[in-house]
Amino acid sequence: MEKSYLCEECGFRTVFQSSLSRHMRKHTGVKAHRCEICNYRTSRRDYMDQHMAKHMKEKPYKCDQCDYATKKRVEQHMVSHGGTTEKPFMCGKCGFRTAFKASLLRHMRNHTGEKPHRCEHCNFRTARRDYLDQHMIKHSGEKPYKCDQCDYSAAWKKSLDSHMVKHTGKKQKPY
Repeated sequence: MEKSYLCEECGFRTVFQSSLSRHMRKHTGVKAHRCEICNYRTSRRDYMDQHMAKHMKEKPYKCDQCDYATKKRVEQHMVSHGGTTEKPFMCGKCGFRTAFKASLLRHMRNHTGEKPHRCEHCNFRTARRDYLDQHMIKHSGEKPYKCDQCDYSAAWKKSLDSHMVKHTGKKQKPY
């Protein structure tokens, strides 16, 4: 029989002691990793690495079949190259299908209305972690996207792209 570690607070069970330790931070609220650029804090090092990529405008994950690069993993992009075309996960309510279990779980929040991600500074709640990350920029006052033709700066890249139309007369291509 495999050794099992149990969270006494919620019943979470794992075979790895390190996973239980990481899980317990959800209950304690300890967020040991702090961004030195803005107010973002997290309990997980991997989340901090993803967050820091936003400040650096780095896209460390690169597709080996085209020029696509991203701040997060490329698995979903690989579907466009015929990677995982099978979509075994299906929503029982509307028939939505996906190749990724995490995508189905996120999709299910459309039906349940669940919004587990909450801003610590205001009443904002959302179903998606990436939307919360984007929202948090409002509170930091950070405007990392700078126009190279004037002194305009923006919190979001899409705002800078819209601004650039004033200089170029054409919309920037998304990447």
